[in-house]
Amino acid sequence: MKTMYTYIMSHVENKLFYVGVTNNIKQRVFDHKNATFETHVGKFNIKQLVWFEKHDNPTEAIKREKLIKKWKREYKINLI
Repeated sequence: MKTMYTYIMSHVENKLFYVGVTNNIKQRVFDHKNATFETHVGKFNIKQLVWFEKHDNPTEAIKREKLIKKWKREYKINLI
């Protein structure tokens, strides 16, 4: 199985969060940092990796992503 990551990116001041899944965390962070204004990430300047978690399979990573997306802001801050 391929290693997967669930991650949280943030606005510089932790005002906004983006939760996602990837199989290449370094490339994904690079993509976020170079996002254009037309994208959600680029428009809101969400460019700082603040948390990530490694998974052994895509199903677990996606389940974790969906769970974290449902959390209140305070829960995400506590996780970070």
